[in-house]
Amino acid sequence: MEKKLRAGVIGATGYVGQRFISLLADHPWFECVAVCASPRSAGKTYEEAVEGRWKIDVEMPEYVKKLVVYSTEDLEKFCEQVDFCFCAVDMKKDEIRALEERIAKTETPVVSNNSAHRWTSDVPMIIPEINSDHAQIIDAQKKRLGTKNGFIAVKPNCSIQSYVPALTPLLGYGIKQISVCTYQAISGAGKTFKDWPEMVGNMIPYIGGEEEKSEKEPLKVWGKVAGDHIENASQPVISAQCYRVAVQEGHTAAVSVSFDKKPSIEEMKKAWAEFEGEAQKLNLPSAPKKFLQYIDEDNRPQPKLDAMYENGMGVSIGRLREDNIFDYKFTCLSHNTLRGAAGGGVLSAELLTAKGYIKPKN
Repeated sequence: MEKKLRAGVIGATGYVGQRFISLLADHPWFECVAVCASPRSAGKTYEEAVEGRWKIDVEMPEYVKKLVVYSTEDLEKFCEQVDFCFCAVDMKKDEIRALEERIAKTETPVVSNNSAHRWTSDVPMIIPEINSDHAQIIDAQKKRLGTKNGFIAVKPNCSIQSYVPALTPLLGYGIKQISVCTYQAISGAGKTFKDWPEMVGNMIPYIGGEEEKSEKEPLKVWGKVAGDHIENASQPVISAQCYRVAVQEGHTAAVSVSFDKKPSIEEMKKAWAEFEGEAQKLNLPSAPKKFLQYIDEDNRPQPKLDAMYENGMGVSIGRLREDNIFDYKFTCLSHNTLRGAAGGGVLSAELLTAKGYIKPKN
């Protein structure tokens, strides 16, 4: 790319915001030129705003330290500085919906980590390897918003990105039923063990709203563009349970699945080994070279060993075996704040840039 696109991060001081900041350092296509957060951080340098609160496992990039933080109450000035932005804010859903539409109406594309617009029917919810074709719904959305270039695209819930990628290559066998139990890292709640010590050696069998998202969001990802909206898939039936566990990074999913046309174990492994999506075909900068890996060892995948597969952007699968109730069961793992959050957002922005939806304002 001849000249880097100017990116901004809204919600820049939070856990996912910090991931966005780190991933944009030395990015070949994007340059982070502006950061935005709540009014309590506004006017401070980024380094001052996050003092004592830098949570992720890499050093704060030098480029961001002296950037002055904009307030979410001063969005228009922030939007004047950028070609597009990432959004990862901690607000009520109706406030987020209003905020993101306000940004889009300044002709600034928004790539959102938030859940508020996931069920807006003309907002694409993208996993670049799986449903890149959903980007075309942006044209209908811009018509509704009355914009020329501004729009909203979202990424799905972090937990479904551990198991939906593994199930997608198997859809041709007619998946009927899925039972999934997710074991989700504390970083998914924006926490470390330092600020959530009660999670050490603990497990919480409830994450608010997570089971509903895990059962419904895959159906939008597997849906199709129908005129001015995305029509959700009607099948398969999904039952989910979601647990918070004492792991810092990496969401694990225990999956059981039934098929109309039951494949063999060899056919499933072959489907995983050969699967690639638009992100790989376009050779996008953040795309994993090999999206899915199957690990033969009985005690894998593990968050400590495998969450960083393909720089945290790949998905690991293991323990495939026949099931006494369903056809098969297996285990999946993905890095929740890279593939599942900020990394997935950056990859989506790369896809939307390659397709011409994100471009320079001037």
